[in-house]
Amino acid sequence: MTSPMQNDPSPLPHEAARTDMRRAHWERTRRMTLVLVSLWLVVGFGTVAFARELSQFTLFGWPLSFYMAAQGASLVSLAIIGFYAWRMRRLDREHPGAETRA
Repeated sequence: MTSPMQNDPSPLPHEAARTDMRRAHWERTRRMTLVLVSLWLVVGFGTVAFARELSQFTLFGWPLSFYMAAQGASLVSLAIIGFYAWRMRRLDREHPGAETRA
């Protein structure tokens, strides 16, 4: 004989909370990724698009456009990767179990 609870198709309360946690984790991850990719695009393509204007400024004796092309864009990319890894570790701690499937 089956109990009425076994026939109930609604999710258990802890499953619903886990689904909400996954959704919140995914929303925050997507938002952060969109911001970081936008920053990467601005630095990568903005340096090329505005090279003439950026050459008016100097950094360590070099035109800013040259510095950004030679080292700056690479350093910004490394900083973005480092920030992403640090922030994702914090998000995973804030939402335990959200990164795994049930």
